[in-house]
Amino acid sequence: MIYPKIPLAQSIIEICLKKGITNIIISPGSRNAPLTIGFAQNPDFTCYSIADERCAAFFALGIAQQTKQPTAVVCTSGSALLNYYPAVAEAFYSQIPLIVISADRPQSKIDIGDGQTIRQQNVYENHSVFNANLTEDASVENDLKINTAIDTAISKKGPVHINAPFEEPLYETVEALSVNSKITNSEPLAETKNIENGEEFVSIWNSAKRKLIMVGVNEVNTIAEEVIESLAKDPSVVVLTETTSNLHHPSFINSIDTLITPFDDIEFKDFHPDLLVTFGGMIVSKRIKGFLRKYKPKHHWHIDTLRAYDTFNALTKHFVMQPNDFFKDLLSKAVTTESDYFDTINNSYALRKIRKKEYLNKIPFSDFKVFEKVIASLPKNSQLQISNSSAIRYAQLIDIDSSIEVFCNRGTSGIDGSTSTAIGAAVGSGKQNVFITGDISFLYDSNALWNAYIPKNFKIILINNGGGGIFRILPGHEEKPVFNTYFETSHHLTAEHLAKMYQLRYYAASDLNSLEKSIELLYAENDVPVLLEIFTPTSENDIILKQFFKELI
Repeated sequence: MIYPKIPLAQSIIEICLKKGITNIIISPGSRNAPLTIGFAQNPDFTCYSIADERCAAFFALGIAQQTKQPTAVVCTSGSALLNYYPAVAEAFYSQIPLIVISADRPQSKIDIGDGQTIRQQNVYENHSVFNANLTEDASVENDLKINTAIDTAISKKGPVHINAPFEEPLYETVEALSVNSKITNSEPLAETKNIENGEEFVSIWNSAKRKLIMVGVNEVNTIAEEVIESLAKDPSVVVLTETTSNLHHPSFINSIDTLITPFDDIEFKDFHPDLLVTFGGMIVSKRIKGFLRKYKPKHHWHIDTLRAYDTFNALTKHFVMQPNDFFKDLLSKAVTTESDYFDTINNSYALRKIRKKEYLNKIPFSDFKVFEKVIASLPKNSQLQISNSSAIRYAQLIDIDSSIEVFCNRGTSGIDGSTSTAIGAAVGSGKQNVFITGDISFLYDSNALWNAYIPKNFKIILINNGGGGIFRILPGHEEKPVFNTYFETSHHLTAEHLAKMYQLRYYAASDLNSLEKSIELLYAENDVPVLLEIFTPTSENDIILKQFFKELI
């Protein structure tokens, strides 16, 4: 076996291995050479080389998202680790374990004018769960910091930063370890299975005639079928699920905006809950956030083992436990409350669904029509990754088969690493993965395709409407040069030459007929990654979408 000669690098590598951190994404550089040599020469690690650090970090995030295990990213000194920051922030808010290992100059070289040096210590302090600032020499103190960083990434489900200073020479190797790294074993935290002071909260639950349960970003199969059925049968309970909730039942409302956008004052009052219960990650729907901030529930409970954001300025209780455990305990002691809450809301939603079907049947080729066709074409039991802005909002309006797992970077809701994350997720899961994205998001992260690990059956569906369509949907849009240039970012670019450069099969569609043919070709091809680019009419998409909400009434 070949090891880097520098003892500190040996310690980092050995501790990572013994802690089970085996997926390592490396961006080329010189200062991180000791780490690169050690990780890449050891067959116990699976290493990936990705040159663009921003793409590398989102790729790692995608792997960690799927494996539920920490993934490490390794970079050289200087601005390299700053390019990790968007993915670090996303990991922080999405509660994904990410381990950043940055090579650094020794402290004596910082701020003296030496090349490729910045103040690297604690650079992610505002968006990390632990920062390990190591010293040059291998030591028990350094070992403890490395152990703590990895353990914290696991226990707190977030990004950590290990900053390691190395002095030249950097490329020397040895055939035997010179360190005996200390490994600490953290005790897993005991999870709460029962609600503390349960009688108080059971009483609130039983007395509430209008209970609204809302589910944000959520992993598949986290809620037991008996819990789902109990909630679905309760006449006082309405369950709202987002596309990213991965939670399904015929009685659950899976398109929040379709339901509430046409509400008048009377319907809003009928919908106003006595008790709001939330779990899962961030909520996409701006309309439901606005509604609940205006019509605040008397009680808002959030269930999460780590955090509770007061999204609606109404939080009254954070239950630090798994949602499934919470509901199993609560519902075992609850009684059925007489109420017409579910029936009233469900009747409104049933009418909206009829209106939606009628509207989709008559609209011309547009973003909305494309999303209907594309989502209907998704293979069963596949994974769907969606980019932010317009893409995830359109997806919220369309029914998605319950066998399909849905993911989106909703931690910070940025467009900056959606493609890289999707590719990492496809690598991490090994499942059929389809990525739906908009043109600005795709172009912004086009270096994601500079990646030698894209699975052969990876599918990209790029909806190109010539700019940032989200800004046409938002209030205040006016068709003026300032809007077109600085908000929408109007363009006439296509992905055809990018696909050719990165050896992806390319298909294009610009009407319903060519779309249907291209979708068939997209799924028939599994020997090479495929990109389907769909061109939609820029100036008509927002009109068609806005009219949809008017016709729901």
